[in-house]
Amino acid sequence: MARTRKLFAALTRRGPHHVLRGDLAFAGLPGIVFTPATGFNLPGVAFGHDWLTDVDHYVKTLEHLASWGIVAAAPGTERGLAPSVLNLSVDLGTTLDIIAGVRLGPGEISVHPTKLGLAGHGFGGSAAVFAAAGLAGAASGAPKAVAALFPSVTRPPAQEPAASLTVPGLVLSAPDDPQSLRTDALHLAEAWKGSVLHIVSKAESSGLAEKRRFAKVLGIPGSDKRTQKTVRALLTGFLLFHLTGDKAYHEFADPEAVLPKTEALDPEAPPVTTEGQIAALLK
Repeated sequence: MARTRKLFAALTRRGPHHVLRGDLAFAGLPGIVFTPATGFNLPGVAFGHDWLTDVDHYVKTLEHLASWGIVAAAPGTERGLAPSVLNLSVDLGTTLDIIAGVRLGPGEISVHPTKLGLAGHGFGGSAAVFAAAGLAGAASGAPKAVAALFPSVTRPPAQEPAASLTVPGLVLSAPDDPQSLRTDALHLAEAWKGSVLHIVSKAESSGLAEKRRFAKVLGIPGSDKRTQKTVRALLTGFLLFHLTGDKAYHEFADPEAVLPKTEALDPEAPPVTTEGQIAALLK
C-alpha cells in the first residue's frame, strides 16, 4: 500500500513528457488532441465531455494524460441543450480511428491500434460506455479499457450496454451520488460486471470540468481542484495498467483495492428511494 500511495502521489502531478496540442479538425471532426512530444506505438484514449461543457474545460486533464505518455483526444460535438448520447458515442469511436490511423504532431508520434481506451465525464462517461459496446468485437479499434467518471443519467440508459461489456472498466462516484437524480454511477457499476468502482472522497461530480470560476454564482456546478487532482491520478493509473501493461499500477485496476482519496461503498447503507432523491434536491 505504501508503494501505491507513492505512485498515487506521483500521478497527481504532471508526468515526464513534454506535451503538444493539436486539432482534430484536420481529420474532419471538431475537437482537440494532446500528445507526448515524441513516441511511436503509444496508448491513446478518446474522452467525452459532460453536458453543455466545451472540451476546453478538460484541457488540463488531457494534458495530464499526455504528460504520462497517453495520447488524449476529445471530440467537440453534441454540445447543444438536447445532445444525443448515441451520436457522441459514435464520435468517440471516430476519434479513436483518427488517432490510431494517422501520424500525429510532426510525424514522430503514433498510437498503437491495440492500446486504445475510452473515457468521459458525466454525459461523456455514459457515451464512452455506449462507444465501448458499439466497438466490442470489432476487428480493429476495440478499446482495452473504459472509464466513466461520475457518469450521468441518459436516455437510453447506459446500464443496458454496460451489462454486455467484458472490457475492464473504471467507474467513479461522488459520496453524495446516491441522493442525486442526475448521476448514475452506482447503477452503472452494478450492471457492469467487469468494472472497478471508486467513491472519490469529498468529490463533486461536476467538479472535473475546469475554468468555471463564476459558475456557482450563477447557480451552475463549478470546478473543483481537489476532485480534478484525485480523478487524474486514478484515471492515469488505471489506463497505464490496462493500456501499457505496466504491472506497477495493478492496484489502480483492482476491485478490492481502496486507493488514496477514495472510500469503499457502504454495504449496509439503506437504499435511496426516488422520493428521497427529490427531497435531497429540494434542500
